Amino acid sequence: MTLDVDIRRYNREAWDRQVTKGDRWTIPVGPEVVAAARRGEWSVVLTPNKPVPREWFGDLAGKDVLCLAGAGGQQAPVLAAAGARVTVLDNSPAQLGQDRLVAEREGLELRLVEGDMRDLSVFADGSFDLVFHPCSNCFVDTLRPVWREAYRVLRPGGVLLSGVCNPVIFLFDPDLEKQGVMQLKYKMPYSDFTSLTDAERARYSGEPLCVAHSLEDQLGGQTDAGFAITGLFEDKHVPGDTLSEYLSGFIATRAVKPASR
Repeated sequence: MTLDVDIRRYNREAWDRQVTKGDRWTIPVGPEVVAAARRGEWSVVLTPNKPVPREWFGDLAGKDVLCLAGAGGQQAPVLAAAGARVTVLDNSPAQLGQDRLVAEREGLELRLVEGDMRDLSVFADGSFDLVFHPCSNCFVDTLRPVWREAYRVLRPGGVLLSGVCNPVIFLFDPDLEKQGVMQLKYKMPYSDFTSLTDAERARYSGEPLCVAHSLEDQLGGQTDAGFAITGLFEDKHVPGDTLSEYLSGFIATRAVKPASR
């Protein structure tokens, strides 16, 4: 069925509510994490669990970094404490508020911008050395503009680090999954906004709703935008997730904008 809704507005309000609820991805890092990052001891994630390899970043000192749709007071303060000049663009004012909280508490400089990950027109071409984009593009209905805009705002030789969801994770019957049974129910293209009945959608009342983007758009979209993918790893969901007993549902990529472009 179809649902006539402004997806960006819906998920902005939903993520604002998640901050109030204390969702895992809205809890800011503590002072000890920032202190360790200042000593050079730090790690951040693009996917639920695995730390991103440090070599994917290179030397962060003095680099201009964009945390794209990655607010919440978790990654951006760590990267800033590690020596980067960090800008955060996010759809949720409350999530940006979590980054502001850490920045004010720890004396960090963060530039905070509310906006749409698909429209980075507030930034000039070649503004950043690195774009850090955790699993969040499932909250918009069109994906390829995200890659094109990331490519545009990166300098030649710049790096895009991104986390994406394997679309298969959205296609199983959630009621059977709770019983440990994995049975396909939905088809691609899949969206919480259009693939579910009103009753099915009600189980996610108040929560952010997702769109399953194909791997062709998630990985092929990066290369079509001009990137060269130079690194990739898979990751599983949190403990207790039934599907994780069978496969890794998340992918992290390192992609480079060629220096000659």
